[in-house]
Amino acid sequence: MGKFHNGQFLTRLDLTTITGQPLQIPDPDRLVHLQFRRFAGCPICNLHLRSITRRHDEIVAAGIREVAVFHSTTAAMQPYQGDLPFATVADPNRRLYVRFGVDTSPWAVLHPRTWIAGLRGVATGRAATPGRGESALGLPADFLIDTDGRLLAHKYGHHADDQWSVDDLLRLAHRRSHRKS
Repeated sequence: MGKFHNGQFLTRLDLTTITGQPLQIPDPDRLVHLQFRRFAGCPICNLHLRSITRRHDEIVAAGIREVAVFHSTTAAMQPYQGDLPFATVADPNRRLYVRFGVDTSPWAVLHPRTWIAGLRGVATGRAATPGRGESALGLPADFLIDTDGRLLAHKYGHHADDQWSVDDLLRLAHRRSHRKS
């Protein structure tokens, strides 16, 4: 499947989180920030998710449900994402990645910006090399999905540290709420 575009309507997804909870996208009550990360032990991904965790109350207050997808197994994700205060989904066969047009690239790790983030992530102690079936060449992607399934905004990353910040996400949600009022 190709890349998604703003304004496009997404068909309903019925998923299961790594904690066994059912998850429906779109969420009829909240916006969904669906983010695609790389592999479970990715130091860059885990560093980024800690920034999301620190500001999770702000994200929830803005009417956003956070969902992170990894191309890893549930077992591989548990040590790294099992304690996060938001939904995480295992997609080891990359079905969701294909559906949303999320790619891989050698630039995922070769871009200089990734080196600093990678070193900072390793320093937190929440890092590991890719496991069996995982790849360091995955690219991140972000999607902001309205309650009716309409894609409000998206970002396909060009390297491993190319994703929305919490401030970016809150700005996008704020812009949407002003359009609706």
